[in-house]
Amino acid sequence: MTAPIPIFPLNAVLFPDGILSLRVFEARYMDMVRDSLKNETPFGVCLIRKGRETGAPAEPEVVGCLASITHWDMEQLGVLNIRVRGSERFRILNINPDAQGLHHAVTQPLAADPARPIGAQAAACVTLLRRVIGEIEEKKRAQNPGEAMDNLPIATPYRFDNAAWVANRLCEVLQIPLKAKQKLMELDDAEVRLSLVQQYLQQHKVI
Repeated sequence: MTAPIPIFPLNAVLFPDGILSLRVFEARYMDMVRDSLKNETPFGVCLIRKGRETGAPAEPEVVGCLASITHWDMEQLGVLNIRVRGSERFRILNINPDAQGLHHAVTQPLAADPARPIGAQAAACVTLLRRVIGEIEEKKRAQNPGEAMDNLPIATPYRFDNAAWVANRLCEVLQIPLKAKQKLMELDDAEVRLSLVQQYLQQHKVI
């Protein structure tokens, strides 16, 4: 069990090593980001189970992912643009909103996916992911010739030999319902996660 952490309920599922770009403008989340930057501490990102991103506190799913801020700017007064990277998954044990409506949760860390190699049967998944990342990089070069290849939606280093990493990145780019992504993120076995993604891709004749 860890100390309570602030929870950011979103219409998004964050995976370990995943990247999210967010626009923050509500006072409660501006304060949360300020404290996170000041103290160099993460906050939790959870998919919304019930409610909305703005207004009354939304009810989050019980499994989420810690998020650390890697970049921020304020090009528009009152709106923070932040980029976060996911680290470890957690399960919410107890949660309460404060006076501003910001959730604080007591959480339990979930075991990290072991670094297991990609099996030969999943080679097509790796090929697809390489192609997707290549297209993202090519688009970035075309839009910003000569600039560094940073701020991409998939962070380096690329670990195409790691089953969990490949599964997580494919889950992020697949056009599937958020609830389905949540269920995949919650799985404790990365090889099962990758197998389910592979089945989906085969059924839809993507690979």
